[in-house]
Amino acid sequence: MKIYLNGDFVEKEDAKISVFDHGLLYGDGVFEGIRLYDGCVYKLDEHLERLEHSAKAILLDMPMSRAEFAEAVCEACRQNNLKNGYIRLIVTRGPGHLGLNPDGCGPQSVIIIADNIQLYPEELYENGLKIISVPTRRINASALPPAVKSLNYLNNILAKIEAKRVGFLEALMLNDKGEIAECTGDNVFIIRKGVLYTPPLDAGSLRGITRAAVMELAEGMGIQVKEQALTRYDLWISDECFLTGTAAEVIPCVEVDHRPIGNGKPGTLTQKLIDLFRESVKSDGTRLDG
Repeated sequence: MKIYLNGDFVEKEDAKISVFDHGLLYGDGVFEGIRLYDGCVYKLDEHLERLEHSAKAILLDMPMSRAEFAEAVCEACRQNNLKNGYIRLIVTRGPGHLGLNPDGCGPQSVIIIADNIQLYPEELYENGLKIISVPTRRINASALPPAVKSLNYLNNILAKIEAKRVGFLEALMLNDKGEIAECTGDNVFIIRKGVLYTPPLDAGSLRGITRAAVMELAEGMGIQVKEQALTRYDLWISDECFLTGTAAEVIPCVEVDHRPIGNGKPGTLTQKLIDLFRESVKSDGTRLDG
């Protein structure tokens, strides 16, 4: 495996950064997870725009232009002979000192890993995923905007641990109002009486690129889409439920807090959206071959 590290491609074993890098010491950096389908980097420009916005929000200067990032991402895929896979693009503030003050940090570290990922077993895409709400709450949006994809995911990791300790692969996270925010790495959708609902961004939801794509696909099907506050009760009584994310793609959810969703099987509209999404990813992006 070849890893892009600050302008060079190095072997996996040689991909190292300083122990004084603020990305390691404090989670001081931003990242994107990007998918590659049949030689097409899915929505690369949208991912790079979100990376830029995350960096701007934390006052991190970008060391490369968007075009340079795009070419580096594509080249990382070529270097590893990938046609399908997952790309992790990371920008940290760079090495500094042991204090919180970022003055003097730099130069920024840029890391691109092009590899494979499978977030959930394949059978769950056919039979559906079971999730459970956990005690750890999503960080308040006024404390840290959920739109920022920072390197500090401890909040989500704790929720994931809590779910796994009781036998679940995914956790449902609430905000401090008791409303649905998101899962540990996925956005949440429900379908009720033919209407598609998802929590608003200010509930603590990530501005998901797959989230936006699915909403657009649903509207194209003539499905009404609403962003509104949801509670656990809303999920319990929904007709269908599914999660979206770059790594997860679109996965049906058939049980929430031990309560079956609908008839306990993946819903019809959910399956149609999965099929449409899988078809769209083959062409909606940047091709490695130009």
